[in-house]
Amino acid sequence: MNPFPLPLESLLGQWGQYIVYLVIGVAFGAVLEMAGFGKSTKLAAQFYFKEMTVIKVMFGAIVVAMLLIFMATGVGLLDFNLVWVNPTYLWSGIVGGLIMGVGFILGGFCPGTSLVAAATLKLDGVLFALGVLFGIFVFGETVGSFEAFYNSGYLGRFTLPELFGLETGTVVLLVVLMALGVFAFAEYMERYVGKMPARAFPRWRMALAPVLLIVALPTVTIGQPTLAARWEQIAPQKAALLAERQVYVSAAELISVTTDPRARIILFDVRSEADYNLFHIRDARHIAPEALLGQAKQLRQDYTNTAFVLIGNDEVLPTELWKLLTAASLPNVYILEGGVNAWLDQFAAQADPPLARREDAKPGELAYRFTAALGERYPFAGLHKDAVANIPFEPKIKLAGKRGGSGGCG
Repeated sequence: MNPFPLPLESLLGQWGQYIVYLVIGVAFGAVLEMAGFGKSTKLAAQFYFKEMTVIKVMFGAIVVAMLLIFMATGVGLLDFNLVWVNPTYLWSGIVGGLIMGVGFILGGFCPGTSLVAAATLKLDGVLFALGVLFGIFVFGETVGSFEAFYNSGYLGRFTLPELFGLETGTVVLLVVLMALGVFAFAEYMERYVGKMPARAFPRWRMALAPVLLIVALPTVTIGQPTLAARWEQIAPQKAALLAERQVYVSAAELISVTTDPRARIILFDVRSEADYNLFHIRDARHIAPEALLGQAKQLRQDYTNTAFVLIGNDEVLPTELWKLLTAASLPNVYILEGGVNAWLDQFAAQADPPLARREDAKPGELAYRFTAALGERYPFAGLHKDAVANIPFEPKIKLAGKRGGSGGCG
């Protein structure tokens, strides 16, 4: 399951994926030209409610793409977490949108449509595209002077279901209803403001409205998969990593990589706060499993050269949590092999007085008794790599880079 989005680089190579991008870009430009988006007068007329083709085409594309994406996600064909969504920078986004809107009204083009017009050698399109390039140059040279504002209002990957606190299927249905209202409004304005003659639409076009609603309704009933359901979908591919113990990191490897300046290792201690306070590995962050799952989206924002290591008293809880984080598409997640108990088995001989091991410890419990809650102040909480220099281990941690993406007009 979840064959999409396709990892083009691994399938076709670096240049192969660029060819796909080029073909898609040319096809997109051709569609815009056929829709009349290479004419500045046609584009500008939308702001005067005389010619609403832009609104109808753009809303039509949005609705079709939205329905395909969330239907595919609902049935397990697509992992929406891996679909690029432009991060939201609220305040700079508002100002930038206003600036672009004024430029759109004055020039009759947005950046993308100006390139379409320029490709067909329209003089106004060429001049607008040159203006866009000049604006990019000026922005690049001056952004340092207002960088704080440029990055203000950062909300990350922020979507309408999060904004309104509604289920994704409900938002999809509401957007479809809004689009149908916009289509009707556009026809009305073209007829009474643009003085366009009334048109007799073919029956198949009139049938599109109920078809859109019929397609939208399953997104409400099916909904989007929970993390548990998503794990069931991807388990045939991912469970082998657990069975072959490819995600279980030994203490020796963990100590070695944490001293590597090229790597960023984040340790998440998912045990109870009481166990964490008694003893924890140095620099480990205590976090409840539910809170960590809630941060998965934020952690996905930038994971370049970063590995996340889950730490429990043993492997039971971290393994279950690994499944859910993997279902949430968080990459580079690993589990400390044997947990804190195995760490103590290996290094707690340095304790003075020696620690007593609990023979009655149940699965998931701390197997050693501590007389004081010193946390990471025990000498064996953090070790230098020289301490494990003679301990062989199979390297497991492989750091993946961030998948690129872009979006927006043009």
